[in-house]
Amino acid sequence: MNQLPLYKKFPFFLLLFSCGVASSQRMEEVKSIFPGEDAVVLRHSVAYELSVKNGQPNAESRERDEIMYLSSNAATYMTKYSFYQSGFHELQGYQAFTKTADGKKIKVTDFKTDNSTSGGIFYDDVKETTFDFPALNPGAVGNLEVNQLHKDPRLLSPFYFTRGVPVMQAELTITCPKEMLVKYVLKGNDQDKIHVNIEQRRSETVYTFKANNLPGERPYADAPSRAYYAPHVVFYIEKYKNDKGELIPYLSSPNDLYRMNYSFLKGINTTLSPELKQVVDSIVSGLSSTEEKARRIYRWVQSNIKYVAFEDGMGGFIPRDASLVCTRRFGDCKDMSSILTVMLKAAGVPAFYTWIGTRHLPYSYEETPLPIVDNHMITTILLQDKYLFLDGTDGNCVFGMPSAMIQGKEALVAINDTSYKILTVPVPPKETSTLVDSTLLTLTPNGLKGKIHLSLTGYYAMDLHSIITNSNANDQEKYFKSRLTRGSNKFRLDSFSVARITDFNKVELFANFDLQGYARKIADDWYLNMNLFKLYEHEEIDYPKRKMPIEFPFLYQKKHVVALAIPEGYTISALPASKHYSNDVWGFTIDYTVKNNQLILTQQFDNDHLLLSPDKFQDWNKVLENLFPCYKEIVSLTKKNL
Repeated sequence: MNQLPLYKKFPFFLLLFSCGVASSQRMEEVKSIFPGEDAVVLRHSVAYELSVKNGQPNAESRERDEIMYLSSNAATYMTKYSFYQSGFHELQGYQAFTKTADGKKIKVTDFKTDNSTSGGIFYDDVKETTFDFPALNPGAVGNLEVNQLHKDPRLLSPFYFTRGVPVMQAELTITCPKEMLVKYVLKGNDQDKIHVNIEQRRSETVYTFKANNLPGERPYADAPSRAYYAPHVVFYIEKYKNDKGELIPYLSSPNDLYRMNYSFLKGINTTLSPELKQVVDSIVSGLSSTEEKARRIYRWVQSNIKYVAFEDGMGGFIPRDASLVCTRRFGDCKDMSSILTVMLKAAGVPAFYTWIGTRHLPYSYEETPLPIVDNHMITTILLQDKYLFLDGTDGNCVFGMPSAMIQGKEALVAINDTSYKILTVPVPPKETSTLVDSTLLTLTPNGLKGKIHLSLTGYYAMDLHSIITNSNANDQEKYFKSRLTRGSNKFRLDSFSVARITDFNKVELFANFDLQGYARKIADDWYLNMNLFKLYEHEEIDYPKRKMPIEFPFLYQKKHVVALAIPEGYTISALPASKHYSNDVWGFTIDYTVKNNQLILTQQFDNDHLLLSPDKFQDWNKVLENLFPCYKEIVSLTKKNL
């Protein structure tokens, strides 16, 4: 009896078998390219269609994601996925599904949409839609498709090629009318891996940006935002032709961006309310100095207007009227700029609304004249031909110093409706922010007893003042126990106090402690490691593997002084040599001295960088190679022979 071939008897079985074999082969291929990974993005693509409708630019996008899950581990913690929408970026359609290893397509049916919980934002109109990919066994591929209408093409987001997991293929395409001028800028690392193609067709231009086989981004807590290192494309419409055939500037220069920003100020603060005028008059009463008036008004806003981030559609761009902010006693950064600028002007202080990007953003106004350049708003004042930058959102900032998050950034300062200045915020020198930690040690039969005097200035003082003013007694005690610990885990804080704060620019702390078992007594000799602080242990940089820079909060000088009272009848029998080492990146000084019957160890470190680039990592590690042996050195005290 003749039997039918398997593929004729069970055609569906053969189809599934073929799909399973193909999927298995693809998975093995992906694993060979990215060994040890739990998941890989097979393809991430976004296609933009730019056009002109009703005389204005229009933008629509189609986004596609394909993620292959390579292990059961990935299925445990990587099932959840999400996408976003807002009043400016309207959702037109979406679907998600899993294609299993054996070729089955399982659609996602349970989507949940809620307000997006952006860090530091009290409310905005961004919505996040979340879902779980089903049936994520090894070899399964999660698929997501999202279509959007972008109502204001000035707000288009950059395209990022990399993710937290490897990406096999990333592609951005931009299609626009031939008469529309589109500009782009490549940013981040590995720009040489991005292949750019510009194709002229009959009535349109197509820009294509591709990159293949990109490794996943390893997270580092001390890295700046992704915009500094992740390869991405910033693109924008420079000019377009309207219905009359006229070539219209859109975002061709900072002039166009300034016109957009300044338009948000029209209609606000046309009058000064009696309530706000009374507040200003009471603050500056009896003052003749313009600088002192500015100081007092800035301090009043810091103390009386609570910063609450609040964004809702155009509310994310338009400041609220200063009188309303005064009545409410709260506002976001734009509102703080509004009330601060109005109050200063009312007191005769030259004050200007100012847009600025925080250090979270690496962009400049000339290179990318786009709304993505600035995400913050402050006030600039002019005193004795010098511009000062006042950030009302930082309640502990010293007058005359920029808040830490805007150091070194470009500021777009509104002079009037047609005139502006692009100024660079200064970076306070390292001598501005100092930390001096002094410890006085006394040897007792039960171990060491000590006193601490901690003196902070500049950003160090501002940060600590913020902690003191924004925490309760229990939280403060926990913080100071951790902050003041030294020597070993046997450190016990007996008491601490904070000197009365009269100036944000300086904070002083005092404390008493016990440290048993740290100093060793053998016969009549004492042995002690004076390095109570091993500050940079385990801070070697993973070089050359690490590719992303290191971010520091500010420039600083740190000095740690440990003074040991030499017991009566004892002399120093072993004293380590002092040491200094530095290179072009940084360095240290460790100095041992004897003075007034005290053995004194001084450690000093300076930081001259806000951002440490990878080309400096080797020199950073070289300093640590010279520093670490110093941490092991022992002082010995011997009883004198009488």
